[in-house]
Amino acid sequence: MNEFEKRDQAFENKFAHDQELEFKATVRRDKNIALWAAEKLGKSAEDTEKYIPELIEANMQKAGDEDLLEKIMADFSKAGIEIAESEVRHEMARLLDVAREQIMTGK
Repeated sequence: MNEFEKRDQAFENKFAHDQELEFKATVRRDKNIALWAAEKLGKSAEDTEKYIPELIEANMQKAGDEDLLEKIMADFSKAGIEIAESEVRHEMARLLDVAREQIMTGK
């Protein structure tokens, strides 16, 4: 393997590793946003445990986070909870940063 091929392989490996870390961070963020939303919705511990995979699955319907946001907003609306979309977006972004940090530090 020549130097160019080694460098190319290293870039491919780093890209794959970064993608895996981002996927793990997104799933962790989804779990944490589910816990946050469940608390605001007043869900019991048992209902919260059911809600977590529901939200994780909701975020896998379409690319991006809009499907997750729509699900959370619909759940709040159904429960009669008024919350700004910007607040949910802010919490999603904050929790993604937290999840990335936890993954990088091995927590």
